[in-house]
Amino acid sequence: MNRNRTLMGMLMFAAAVALFASLDTTAKWLIGSGLAALQVAFVRYAGHLLATLAVTLPKKGLGVLRSVNPRLQLLRSLCLLGSTGLNFVALGYLPLTTVTAIMFASPVIVTLLAVPLLGEKVGPMQFIAILLGFAGVLIVVSPWNAHLHWAIFLSLGSCMCTSLYFILSRMLATESTATQQIWASGIATLALAPLAYLQWQQPADGLVVLMMCLIGLFGASSHSLVTLAHRMADASVLAPVVYVQLLFASIAGYLVFHQVPGASTLLGALVIIAGGALLWLSGRRKRIAAIRTSAISISSEQSERN
Repeated sequence: MNRNRTLMGMLMFAAAVALFASLDTTAKWLIGSGLAALQVAFVRYAGHLLATLAVTLPKKGLGVLRSVNPRLQLLRSLCLLGSTGLNFVALGYLPLTTVTAIMFASPVIVTLLAVPLLGEKVGPMQFIAILLGFAGVLIVVSPWNAHLHWAIFLSLGSCMCTSLYFILSRMLATESTATQQIWASGIATLALAPLAYLQWQQPADGLVVLMMCLIGLFGASSHSLVTLAHRMADASVLAPVVYVQLLFASIAGYLVFHQVPGASTLLGALVIIAGGALLWLSGRRKRIAAIRTSAISISSEQSERN
């Protein structure tokens, strides 16, 4: 049963990652169809908010809107908004695989930020993983390239916002998932509404309208699947699955935009993935050591009682 639950959790997480890639692909396509990036971001969060409210309000009522820490929740929501806004603007200029590869550096940045913000310690393996992550980002960005696009810096800013979002999510671990989703999508919707109104472009045809509806569903469904996946499998088991997103992004980039990832993007992504894998292995070793220590202490207590 445990194996079946773990497998189901991994499949759910893979489906969530596929939806994340679909969300980015849809956003890039909508921007390419003539819509403003902030308009697309507004539609994404408005759809997410409506879908979440429709599911949670009948079950939990208005109490689901109450947060245990409104200030941190507001800051977390603004970080997610910054991540999405910068990411969508960058997608208007950069290949899908390049943006995806840069976002893979977020676990490494989270580990680095966790030292001053969460008081966590970084061991030798984690330090090497951080170096690998930054080396991979440098390879993808290629600052020595004469054709360096300015939108790369937007993608890097999006990655930083995402990393801060994860740090704040750890600080709000006791908050319910539904409350966090409503706050994040609600604040983003309210903040983007006036900007989207000023930049609003009329959809060209019915297909654009359909994609505008789907992007919100992609956002809400992906976050729901992530939550369900973590209920069925350990985070350490699910962590490596996120890198499958590069495969989905590469396929989508080729089929929809006829873009083939460059050698530097693929090489940089592999280096970043290596850093992420090293982080996962170091975390797994720590958890195993903690379990063993706990088992030894329990055994010692039982021996003393006997």
